[in-house]
Amino acid sequence: MSIDETTQRGSGLSRKGLDAGTVGLLGAVVIGVSSVAPAYTLTAALGPTVAEVGVNLPAIFLVGFVPMLLVALGYRELNNAMPDSGTSFTWATRAFGPWVGWMGGWGLIAATVIVLSNLAAVAVDFFYLMLSQLLNDPAIADLTLNLPVNIATTLVFITLACYVSYRGMEATKTVQYVLVSFQLVVLAWFAIAAFIHVANGTAFDATSISAEWFNPFAVGSFSAFAAGVSLSIFIYWGWDVTLTMSEEAVNPKKTPGRAGMLTVVVIVVIYLTVALATLAFSGVGDGELGAGNPDNQESIFATLAGPVMGPFAILMSMAVLSSSAASLQSTFVSPARTLLAMGHYKALPKGYGRISPQHKSPSYATVAAAVAAAGFYVFMRLVSENALWDTITALGLMICFYYGITALACVWYFRAQAFSSARNMFFRFLAPLLGGVILLVMFVKTAVDSMDPEYGSGSELFGVGMVFILGIGVILLGAVLMLVWSRINPAFFRQEVLTQGSAPQE
Repeated sequence: MSIDETTQRGSGLSRKGLDAGTVGLLGAVVIGVSSVAPAYTLTAALGPTVAEVGVNLPAIFLVGFVPMLLVALGYRELNNAMPDSGTSFTWATRAFGPWVGWMGGWGLIAATVIVLSNLAAVAVDFFYLMLSQLLNDPAIADLTLNLPVNIATTLVFITLACYVSYRGMEATKTVQYVLVSFQLVVLAWFAIAAFIHVANGTAFDATSISAEWFNPFAVGSFSAFAAGVSLSIFIYWGWDVTLTMSEEAVNPKKTPGRAGMLTVVVIVVIYLTVALATLAFSGVGDGELGAGNPDNQESIFATLAGPVMGPFAILMSMAVLSSSAASLQSTFVSPARTLLAMGHYKALPKGYGRISPQHKSPSYATVAAAVAAAGFYVFMRLVSENALWDTITALGLMICFYYGITALACVWYFRAQAFSSARNMFFRFLAPLLGGVILLVMFVKTAVDSMDPEYGSGSELFGVGMVFILGIGVILLGAVLMLVWSRINPAFFRQEVLTQGSAPQE
């Protein structure tokens, strides 16, 4: 059923003026991989995950992959029936009504705006690191510690990413093909070089790959398992950007869903390959180059690139820079199109629904996302760097929140069809139900754990961990904004624009 057909049936779904037919399957997958940012994510996540689960890192990556795949299947089914740039917002509204839908959209917007500021900050760190390596001057790398320089450079990165996104999907695809290809080539180079060192006996702590590494039941404790899965879920986040481009896809009903699933599969292959190479080369000990060394956990590639890649180590710094910069640009796609949909359906001021006549992109929403990300970064960096990083840690709460809502929206929307065929029972009921429940359980588990001040930077307020306060606080802020807007313009909340409904029985 197309958007036009659903509009005729009275759902309220309608097109928004985006540049239709500009994104094919390859382009969508490239943008999806870019949004996940494998090079940046791996350098930041490998060390902490090894610290929790040791050699069972591949098992945890696979366990984290399962709920992502299950949720991706639910996203695909919802997109087939209702291709719409609002994704979580639109689908949860159709399934559960305007209040839950609005909060689903808020979860996506809040998470992506927060991570935009973090991606820009990481890009700045690696930008100055790369310059210091190129010019052989270590002092240049320390410029990122200079607060005015750091903030100014971060704002430049956000502005450049916003400019490319504003110019529409054609500009976005061109940039992403270059940046994503480069980081994948470097990651492959790193993995192959590491395996060659192992084969030649020149690895730091050569460790034979074992089938036990893939056994999730071999993890020492449930707490370590849960912590590992929580990290693993975060590293897959971002693939759903492929669905927000549905109205710009060559085949709106098929391409976005297929791209989402392909992105998750491509990412798990990349992660497993690099994880195995890292463990085989350096082991999990706490030696100088060991993956278990706490000093190596902040950026594992910064430690291993030289020993593994020799004189070409600078390419890894460039890859992480390109990864964070590419993700910064592609991540704008999701909040801009969700804000566009919310403005279009009167869930936000109508200005958010504006489309650039020249580029056919969400003009106002893209700029608004950039301003929000820039403002958030500047405010949090000036207030407390610890609070900034605690907010990044709290992202897991928001990710599980809106992914879980969307997965369960699939179950509820297709409830009349759930048992009409074996296919529907699996793809429209069982898979999204399991994925949604897993993520909502992780939401509760993370919320409870984050109440402990030791979860994160150690900051607290009245004995409650700052990660919990920030994570739940951002979600509650959304609830307050929703209530305020419902009083200002209640049309959306009265279902006068977008109506609650369900898929008809087949």
